[in-house]
Amino acid sequence: MTDKPLAGRVAVVTGASSGLGARFAHVLSDAGAAVALMARRTDRLESLVAELTVKGGKAVAIALDVSNVAAIGPALDEAQAALGPISIMVNNAGVGGDGMALEMTEEVFDQTIAVNTKGVYFGAVEAARRMIASGVAERGEARIINIASIAAFEQLGGLTVYCLSKAACASLTKGLAREWARPRIAVNAICPGYIETEINSDWFHTEGGEKQIKGFPRRRLMEGDVLDEALLMLAGRRAHFITGTLITIDDGQSL
Repeated sequence: MTDKPLAGRVAVVTGASSGLGARFAHVLSDAGAAVALMARRTDRLESLVAELTVKGGKAVAIALDVSNVAAIGPALDEAQAALGPISIMVNNAGVGGDGMALEMTEEVFDQTIAVNTKGVYFGAVEAARRMIASGVAERGEARIINIASIAAFEQLGGLTVYCLSKAACASLTKGLAREWARPRIAVNAICPGYIETEINSDWFHTEGGEKQIKGFPRRRLMEGDVLDEALLMLAGRRAHFITGTLITIDDGQSL
C-alpha cells in the first residue's frame, strides 16, 4: 500500500491557522494531498504553507471568515484555481460560544451559530456544488468531513450555545449525507472530546479546569494526534462506503 494514499487529491481545511486545523493540514499533506488552508489569520496560514512546503507538500493560504457565507464559494474557487478540483472538504473552523444562559449576549449567540453551524452547512454545500460539477463526486472521491464534538450529545456546563451549535452540526451531517447519497458524496463528522487547544488552554490551566480533568474517567486530556487515523479514513478510499456517520473519539470522557 502506498504511503501517500491521498496523492493527487485536493483538500480544503477551514480554521487551519492553529490547533486541530493546523494538525489536519499536516496529516492530509503528509498523506499526499494538496491542501488549501483557510482562516482569518493569513499570517499564520503563510507560516503553515512554508512548513508543508519544506516537507515536500503543496499548499496555498486563502483568507476566509466562514461566518461570511458569501465569501465561501469564491474561496473554494480560488482553491480550485490554484490546486485543482476539490475532493476533500474539512469543515473545522469553530468558536467556543461559552457563557451561562442568563449572561449570554445575542452577539455571542449569533457568532457561535454563524461559525459552528451556518459556516459548516454552507461550507459543505459550496464544496458539494463543486464536487458534482467537476466530476469528483461521480468518481466516488467526494468527501466532506465536519468537525463536531461530544458537545453534540452531551450537555456541558456553561456551554449551552456551543452544545446547540454542535448538535446542529451533527444533525446537518446526517441530513446532507442522506440528501447526497445518490450523487455519491460521503458526509461524515468527527466528534472529539477535550483536546488542549488555543480555544480551551487557558481554562484547563485554572483550578476549575484541573478539577474537570480529574473528573474524566482517565483523568487526562487527549493528545493532539488522536484524530489522525479517523481523518485519513474518512478522507480516503474506505469512506466510499461510509456516510452519515458520527465518529466519537473522546478517551471515554462522555461515559
